[in-house]
Amino acid sequence: MQKIKGVIFDLDGNLANNLPLCIRAFREAVSPLIQRPLTDEEIIATFGPSEEGTIMALAPDHYEQGVSDYLHFYKAHHGICPRPFAGIRELLKILQERGIHIGMVTGKGKHSTMVSLEQFNLLPFFEVIETGAAHGPRKPEGIASVLRQWADISREEVIYVGDAPSDIEACRKVGVAVIAAAWAETAEPDRLKELEPDEFFYTVEDFAGWIEGQI
Repeated sequence: MQKIKGVIFDLDGNLANNLPLCIRAFREAVSPLIQRPLTDEEIIATFGPSEEGTIMALAPDHYEQGVSDYLHFYKAHHGICPRPFAGIRELLKILQERGIHIGMVTGKGKHSTMVSLEQFNLLPFFEVIETGAAHGPRKPEGIASVLRQWADISREEVIYVGDAPSDIEACRKVGVAVIAAAWAETAEPDRLKELEPDEFFYTVEDFAGWIEGQI
């Protein structure tokens, strides 16, 4: 692997343990609209598109209300995920101080992404942010867009940090090295390892130690 000059992060499960927050907000927003409780599995099965896509899948007859209520509950309950994972802020500071490009490609919608980055006070670290779309997953397109904006470096000098099998698949499509992040309680290490990411880490500390030797 060449020296790293750009790092693209996913958000959920990478910067913070906010998947439980997402699930709670979806449940509180959608269950009253469809008049039945939703299981975690039902909600997670819709992930890939942005929140708008999830609402369209779960409550298509109540789309606008569902999106509005989701964003309300997502912000209202963000206290259950008040800060990023330990070590993330310090890692971002090191990358920034070393002149490394820092970007984000997430499946989240724009509004909830901004809510979380502002809650964590991490927004100033990111030069470019690509968010999700209601019609379906667009991480390959998002990563490709970041690469175009980082015209001063090559794709061989960029890594993507993600916690889902779909992240590994997206990186393979665009030819970017992928780091599997398995430090969230929601990660599935065995599934990640099956897809043979370029590197694999169980802790932010181990990842930070590795990347400092690569920049």
